[in-house]
Amino acid sequence: MTESKSMILGCAGKSLTREEINFYRNECPWAFILFARNIGETEQIRDLVAEMRDCIGRPDALVFIDQEGGRVQRLRPPLAPNYPAGGALGALWRDDHDAGARAAWLMARLHAFDLLRYGITADCLPVLDVPIEGASDVIGARAYGKDPRPVIELGRAAAEGLISGGVLPVMKHIPGHGRAFADTHFELPVVNASLSDLQRHDFAPFKELSHLPMAMTAHVVYSAIDPNNPATTSGKVIDEIIRREIGFDGLLMSDDTSMKALSGDFPTKAASILAAGCDLVLHCNGVFEEMAGIASRTTGLEGTSLERAKRALTYIKDRDTVEETEIRAEFATYFDAVA
Repeated sequence: MTESKSMILGCAGKSLTREEINFYRNECPWAFILFARNIGETEQIRDLVAEMRDCIGRPDALVFIDQEGGRVQRLRPPLAPNYPAGGALGALWRDDHDAGARAAWLMARLHAFDLLRYGITADCLPVLDVPIEGASDVIGARAYGKDPRPVIELGRAAAEGLISGGVLPVMKHIPGHGRAFADTHFELPVVNASLSDLQRHDFAPFKELSHLPMAMTAHVVYSAIDPNNPATTSGKVIDEIIRREIGFDGLLMSDDTSMKALSGDFPTKAASILAAGCDLVLHCNGVFEEMAGIASRTTGLEGTSLERAKRALTYIKDRDTVEETEIRAEFATYFDAVA
């Protein structure tokens, strides 16, 4: 088996092209990610996931997806019910803390049922960003709340729900995207808040949940820490803030390198991300030439990064024995999730 490289890649369509199959076999990404363009019907998704794993000779390879609820939900009816956004869980929590936390756990546990049906084993959830007034709507209703406490409590419940169902959670976007006044899909935001404000507000949820196995970076510049580089390519942010201040020693993946917030060509992006201390480079849009550029500067997964990757996989071995019909009915007492 070829050594895995430090990257997570997407693909262009609903099945792999011959070019993609040969590329994955030769380059051996550590994992894959699916987007809406890859989603058709049940057997097609299962076949695509199996084909991805077969290419790299790893039946346990993770396949990621963004299945949050609300507007960020790749599996839609009839493949999975429509679920509420994180902000709706936060509104419930404000009325009844226990009910909000229970609903967050139930929804994540239902995500696990939905995803495993198709062989998908990792969900880019919980969103631990804490928006401020006036910030870009790129987070918006995806957030559980506008202060750290509900974000911590509901984020913890969501992560535990996924893990209980055998799906790996990925907290995002570390160390915090909530103050960004620009959408990182299109431009690079600069946050000018003081370090003390960031510690009190933005970093708090990640610090409380720093034991979780995986995190995704923010393509955001924090001028109080490193005015020249976004977190994703900042050795200072990753070492001093994410690893030391926040205390996160899990597997760290970049946010999508095909987003416009990062400058430079794709080989340069990949090299900068790994040099800064990220364990994995994420590329999502399936454009072959861009993936080839990423692969050209991506190294083998080894050392501490490999140990973190192995440790992350241990989180998805044991599942609970809850009945799907029972927890779906319980969740419906909080929200209607209609297939």
